[in-house]
This record gives sequence, structure tokens and C-alpha cells, in this order.
Amino acid sequence: MTATVESARTYEVRTYGCQMNVHDSERLSGLLEDAGYVPVPEGRTADVVVFNTCAVRENADNRLYGNLGHLRPSKIGNPGMQIAVGGCLAQKDQGEIVRRAPWVDVVFGTHNIGSLPVLLERARVQQEAQVEIKESLETFPSTLPTKRESAYAAWVSVSVGCNNTCTFCIVPSLRGKEKDRRPGDVLNEVRTLVGQGVLEITLLGQNVNTYGVEFGDRLAFGKLLRACGDVDGLERVRFTSPHPAAFTDDVIAAMAETPNVMHQLHMPLQSGSDRILKAMRRSYRAERYLGIIERVRAAMPDAAISTDIIVGFPGETEEDFQGTLDVVRRSRFANAFTFQYSIRPGTPAATMDDQVPKEVVQERYERLVALQNEISWEENKKQVGRTLEVLVAEGEGRKDEATNRLSGRAPDNRLVHFTPGAEVPRPGDMVRVEVTYAAPHHLVADGPAFELRRTRAGDAWEARQAAPAAPGSGVMLGMPTIGRPADPAVQETSGCSVRS
Repeated sequence: MTATVESARTYEVRTYGCQMNVHDSERLSGLLEDAGYVPVPEGRTADVVVFNTCAVRENADNRLYGNLGHLRPSKIGNPGMQIAVGGCLAQKDQGEIVRRAPWVDVVFGTHNIGSLPVLLERARVQQEAQVEIKESLETFPSTLPTKRESAYAAWVSVSVGCNNTCTFCIVPSLRGKEKDRRPGDVLNEVRTLVGQGVLEITLLGQNVNTYGVEFGDRLAFGKLLRACGDVDGLERVRFTSPHPAAFTDDVIAAMAETPNVMHQLHMPLQSGSDRILKAMRRSYRAERYLGIIERVRAAMPDAAISTDIIVGFPGETEEDFQGTLDVVRRSRFANAFTFQYSIRPGTPAATMDDQVPKEVVQERYERLVALQNEISWEENKKQVGRTLEVLVAEGEGRKDEATNRLSGRAPDNRLVHFTPGAEVPRPGDMVRVEVTYAAPHHLVADGPAFELRRTRAGDAWEARQAAPAAPGSGVMLGMPTIGRPADPAVQETSGCSVRS
């Protein structure tokens, strides 16, 4: 299917939820452009609007149906317009979506995102809604066309699905059992991305460190990290999210001994109470978690560690909550994604006794956020006076224009706002700066950058800007932001696909 920009149908992908969904949206965008669609110009309604949904967030269905309702007048005014709904909520609700919003044209699940262009064409020809939900993975997403949103940083999926049964999480029932890619396939994708100018990759999996379970190699993930160290031109390697129960010392050794693997770890805690961890079916206890952190810091004293924590899980007492605060104090997290528990229909926790009153959850949440902000600020103050190499980013500094600064990420993933020197770096370039100020969630380098290294990634970014392209953006998402909260105080229940 071919079309000129003038005659081609336009598309927009609206993404909700986790990094796995955002990465899936890059695939959906690639599929649509491969089929001849072009991104919608800014300020216009697309011919095809795709909702890539999340089922783990509170009131996810209300949000979807509200957005679908807003599009109904556009659909009535333009009968040729098509609306598609995919992702976890589509996998869960299936035909219910078309029943509640009969103006939807296509519903597809988490296992068959590659079917979208065919389903759109079939709905157009047959003039009726197409609902296609597969119960198992049809094609590993990495084989699909992809439109990468960043020229310098990229996600690479090593696995999909989850074998755990956490009582607060609905994701395993929607994304299925874990499926692993072969190491050669992962490394081929990494090399291809590096050849296109990418400097930083993030290995992505719902339980990334259980990678290898499907082909029987318990040490496969550590080996994969070391293999990434042999990829010429790859400067930064990250991964998310490991499960504490599966964390092994060979991964710590691989992180410490592989120069391009960053000394940064995002490892979900969820609770510091052993009783609550058992109720959550988290197969580790607080001391094991703290032991991993101790060994990581022994091998990498400069490691920045972040986490996810749920407040107010059913049955949580003040004593349980004090256990969480104790682990937070002992762990000294660089930052934390903090979540208020709320009921998710379809999960075992939804029907548990002793649901904690909302006002109690809110009060505990505020205490946790206050403690973590204090720790984050203290840890960031230790960076003042240090010289950091920063990978210049695009769109991470919301106030950059007003402050005449640029923004980027240090090796340990801390956000740095800096003043450029006489030569302005491009996104993807590297600068060396000295930290002059610390806030709880970012660092500032007010002196001019005293070393600029122009990179292949910067060249790739510049080439993108120069290349003729359809105006606007077809995907409402940004560059990889795994473990990168604008504000770690997120009031949502954890459990989305890379937050296990």
C-alpha cells in the first residue's frame, strides 16, 4: 500500500500506562507508516486514532470511554474516520468496548498488535467493527516495524509476559506467560540501533532478570549485559525492572564489570513489611531486599537505586507501614515511585478483607513522600561539586526555555539542568558539567559546560530535523523515561508491566 503525503490517511496513537505500552506504541506507529499512513498534522483530528490502553490504573475504563465519547462528534462528522482500541484494557474488556462505544471500528489485544493495519482495512471494507483478541502471543513485537521516537536512546524488549501472581496486579492475565527472545536476536537489534546512531539502550521486560527461563539458562541476563559491553559504539546500557526474588549476584558482577552498563538500578520494593509482602505474593522479604542493595553498593558505591512502593495495601497496619519507612531509611533511594493502593477489579487483592480507609492511605502516603523527598534531596546534595557527563536530552526540562538551560541525564540517571557554553549541544551529544545546586528531583549546573562531545547520536538527531517529514507527531509519547519520574509522588497503584 503506497500513498503520497498529500493523499495518505493520517494517524495518531494515544498511549496510556507503562513503558511497555509506550514501546508497543512505537511498534503501532511503525506498522501504520509501513502501511502508508502519515502522522497527523498538529491541531487536526486524525483519520485513524488508536488508543493503546492500560488496565492497571484507577478508572482506566472511565478514562477510555470519556475519550471515546469526545471523539464521537468527529466520527459522526467524518464517517471515513476510524477508531481503534488496543492494549491491556482491550485484552480485558474485548467485545464490551464495542457494546459501550459502537462507533469504535477495531479492538485488538496485547498479543496481536501486528494485526492492526489488516483489521482497519477489513473494518473499512466490511463496514463493521472488527474485534480480534488472541489468547497467546502471535508475533514477538520486536519483529514488527518500529518508529523510534528518540534518535539517541531506545528500548529493546528481551521478554514479554510475566510468570508471577502478585495479588495487586492484573497484567499477567492480560499479557500472558513470559516469552523470551533469543540472545542473538536481542543483540542484533541492539547493534542495528547503534548503527542508526543510538548511544543508550534500556533492556525491557516485565521481570527483566528472569530472562532465560524459557530456554533454561538462569544466568542468561547477566550474560546478556556482558555481551552488550562488546557492542562498539554503545555507551550506556540500562534495564528495567528486575524482581528482587530473582536477583542474582552474577547480575551485580556484570553491572560492576561491564563499562557501559550504568551504575543505576530500579528495583521495586512494594512494601517493607514481610506480612504484607506475603499477602501480595511477593516471594522475597525485606531483609533479602536490603541484602541485594548492600551487595550492589559494595560492588558499586556510586550506584543510584530507585524503587516502587505501594501504600495502603489491604490489611496494612501502622506497624506494617513503619516497616516500609524503615526499609526506605536504610535503602537511601535516589528516588521512588510511590503509589496509593486502589482496588483493581479482577485481582485477588480486590476482594481481600480489611481494605484500608482512603483517609488513612492518604496520610501514610504523605508521610512516605515527605521522607523520600528528604532522602532524595540529601543524596542529591552529595553530587554538588562533582563533574558529570550528561547525555543531552530533548524535552526533559520543562522550564529550559525560561531559564536558558538545557537538560540531560547523568550516568546514574539523575536529571541535570545545565547552562550550555558558546557552542550549543544537540540532543544526543555529551557534555561535561559541574553540579552547582541540588533539588530533590534534579541537579543544576549553572557554570557553562566545559567540554562538549559531538556524537553520532547528535548527528542522527540533526539528520531527523533536516529530513522532510509530515508535520506533527503521530504518537503521543516521548523518549524512553524508564525510572525517570518528573515527580516520584505518583498516586496510582503499581502493577503495570515493567513495575513488577
